[in-house]
Order: sequence, then C-alpha cells, then structure tokens
Amino acid sequence: MSGQQLKRQHDTLLRKLSVLEDINQTVSRTLDLRESLNATLNILYKRLKIKAGAVLLVDEQPNLLRMEAHIGYDINPDRVQYRFGEGLTGKVAETKSPIVVPKVSKEPMFLNRLKAWQPKKDRELSYLGLPIISDYQLLGVLNVLLKYNAKRDLNNTLKFYKLVASALVQPIRLSKILNNERKNLLDEKVRIDTQLKNEFNFSNIIGNSHGMQEVFAKVAQVAQADTTVLIRGESGTGKELIAQAIHYNSLRSHKPFVRVNCGAIPETLIESEFFGHEKGAFTGAIARKKGKFEIADGGTIFLDEIGELSPMTQVKLLRVLQEQELERIGGNETIKVDVRVIAATNANLEKKIEEGSFREDLYYRLNVFTIFLPPLRERKTDILLLADHFLLKYNRKHGKAIRRISTPAIDMLMRYHWPGNVRELENCMERAVLICEDQVIHGYHLPPTLQTAESSNTLPRVSLQSAVENYERELIIDALKSTRGVVAKAARLLDSTERIINYKIKKYDIDVKSFKV
Repeated sequence: MSGQQLKRQHDTLLRKLSVLEDINQTVSRTLDLRESLNATLNILYKRLKIKAGAVLLVDEQPNLLRMEAHIGYDINPDRVQYRFGEGLTGKVAETKSPIVVPKVSKEPMFLNRLKAWQPKKDRELSYLGLPIISDYQLLGVLNVLLKYNAKRDLNNTLKFYKLVASALVQPIRLSKILNNERKNLLDEKVRIDTQLKNEFNFSNIIGNSHGMQEVFAKVAQVAQADTTVLIRGESGTGKELIAQAIHYNSLRSHKPFVRVNCGAIPETLIESEFFGHEKGAFTGAIARKKGKFEIADGGTIFLDEIGELSPMTQVKLLRVLQEQELERIGGNETIKVDVRVIAATNANLEKKIEEGSFREDLYYRLNVFTIFLPPLRERKTDILLLADHFLLKYNRKHGKAIRRISTPAIDMLMRYHWPGNVRELENCMERAVLICEDQVIHGYHLPPTLQTAESSNTLPRVSLQSAVENYERELIIDALKSTRGVVAKAARLLDSTERIINYKIKKYDIDVKSFKV
C-alpha cells in the first residue's frame, strides 16, 4: 500500500471520528428526540455524503416500525411504517441483525417504498440497515443509502455505522423514560383533577338548611363565570371550601387554585408574596421569585382575610384587579396575568371603610358578587349531618369503627352555640373519635366546653349526684336503643338485673316504648 493510500485511509478515519464526536455532542444537547435524530442524519448527509437516511422506531403496536426521522428522500415519508419481516427494514427488526446490500438493484427485498433509488435516473445504491438495540431490546432501525462504489470496504463502513447506531441508543432510551414519566404525570393529573372535582362537588358540601341552600344556589350561579367573588362569614364557616367549590366547578378547574392568607404574611413580605421579586431586589433576594398571582395565572387566587391588607398593598392589588398586570419588586417588566379573584373576610369591611383602613374603590372592585355564609348556630338542622360526616371521616382516618352518636351527646351538640362554627365542630368530633373506645360516642367524649356551664353557657350547673345520674340515664337509653326496647336484653348488656333496670327506667322517666320498632 502506497503512502498516498495510507494517508487517505488516515484522513478518512479522522473524518469518521470527527463525525462521531459531532453526533455525540449533538444528541447530548437536547431532550427532543426527533431533533437529535434529524441532526444526526444531517451530519451524515453533509459530512459523509450519504444519499439518504432514516431512523424508524418500534411503535407501541407490536411488531411495527414507524418513521421518526429522515433525510434525502423526494417524497415525505413521515407516515411510512414497516411490519417486522417486511422488506429489508422489517428483516433487520425481525432478526435484530444488520443487513448490507452492495447493490439494491439485485435485492428483491429492497422495496424502494420511499423512491430513493430511481433506476433510470440514479446509478446503483448500497444499503445498510442496522438495529438499534439496548439490553437485548430492539429500539429501532437505522437505514443508510450510499452511492455505489465498487472499491468501498463495506465491512469497515458497517462497523462505523454500528457506532452511529450505538450513539442513538441513549437519546432514544431517555426519550422513552421521559415519555413514560410525562404519561404518568398526565394520568396522575387527570386522577387528581377528577378527585378534586368530586371532592368539591356541590353535593359533597354538607348542609340542607335554608341558609346553605341559598349559598349553593349562588355558587351554582357564579361558578361558570369569571366574576370576582367576595365570600363573607364568621371564622370557621367554610369560606375556603366554598371558594374551592367555585374553582373546581368552573372553566378554570384544570388550572391552579392558589390560596393566600393575607393575615398570616408579615407586612414586609406580603408584596413579594403577591407579586414576586427580582434577584437582588432586597437583602435576601438571591434569585428571581414568582408571586402568587403569576403562579395562579389562568386559574384562581383565593385571598383569605382580605380585610387585613395594608393600604399600600391594597393600592397594588387594585391595579392587578383592574388591569390584570403587575410588576415584580425590583423589576421594570410589566407582566400580564389572567387570574380570577375570590376574596374572603370575617371583618366588617363597611366599618373599615369608615375608619379609613380599607379602600372604598377596592371594596367595590371585590364586592361584585357576594356570598354570605351563615354561622353554624343558625344552621341547627345541619349540625347532626356535619357531625355524622366528621364521624365517618375520622373513623377512616384513625381506623375506628364507631357506629353512632348517643342521644345525650346529640342533645349537647344541638344545644351548644358553636362560636368556632364548623371548624370547631370538626375538631370536637375528631377528639371524640380519638378517645372513644366503644362503638358509640357519648357525652363524656365531647370536649369540656360542651359540658361546662361557665365556658359554654349551654348546660345548667349540676351536682356530682346529678352528673352521675345523667351518665347512668344515658347508658340505659343507649342500651335500650341497642336492644330495641327489650329491658331484659338491656339489663344483660349493662351486666345488671331486669328488676334494677326497670327501677332506673321508672326513676329517670324513660319512655321504653319509644325504642321499640
């Protein structure tokens, strides 16, 4: 071999190594698989003058290859598919082995489906088909068409393109992983969205009182609109639950629901929380941060305790409501947002306006559609429904099997004035479920505030003897309920005698007939 031939071989080797280096750099630059594959084929087309090339990937359907990337074809092959065993490409997939055809005109399995070779126009072509394999699993097929050269060393050429096929393994595998993760995330999002819609469906909000029926009617009226809503009511009446019901039954339900407690954020941080800040805007601002309004873009922002905002923040909030735009602290860029605002307060905003602590123009901007939530003391018919609901909820949470609430305990719940509203009732029921070791919640399982005259102003002062008698009466009533008024069975349940229980029934003036079916 002459020195000139050795030099040509050396130059060819260096060029191929340079091509492989370019391909490896290209596929590592992007997570877009199609972009990586097209860039790889483009390098081969420009640097090594291939006539045409294609990468086909294994489809979700069994034994099928679909076109993912291509170059050099006169027709658009995007929808071209090959079944395993079909033509040279299908044969490569079926056998997981490379195929080299020096002259395609002599090979009947060369289908020429993409019209890369036109006998009357082109000279002869050579075909190389290589499987793209990872851990014995076929990922796809690399097809390369070269202008026929009788002097070409096809064995060495095949070795080079095997390296090219190997370079494509990593981006294809990574794409499959990302696609699976994306699918899992989308499936999870659909599941969560469905769960949220079911959880915050109107039918799942407990209450059949007249006041709550009016609330439901208003929520149904405003949910599908983009109207600003102001929810008013005492603390613990469920304002956030109503806000969530509005959001998850609206056209924005697939977008974020962002809650901001205006009373819990320090004055120095509230603007940053609302509108975000740029890096270096103030001491400690080490990176850019999006505010709650940006995060809620396209969805709903729930401003709880809106009456606690400072006058300066009220001015900036008013601009967001009017113009739907904001600026981050330390920034000059005006950011457009599309956010529905639902505000809530237990404060008397009209009185705050008179005192000068709440802006009148902000009040009118928020007070477009107002929903008043009645306190629990005005929803007497809902108390037992809510108590049963919380009993089931905390039974599941704490693994209990409590079946019911005793009649005296129900009486205590109904007589109490509930200054903490639904939130206080829920806390009472959770506590009762936790400490109850029986299948029935009794009065003594309820918090002392429901049992003590000084704190609840709902029960008369009783002596020790009266308290014991009340407890004894409650046990007998529960036993009679369980036995449907059969005194003998009730006596056995209480480990007593029928004579003693009859005496107690008469003493406490218990109507046994009311427990019989």
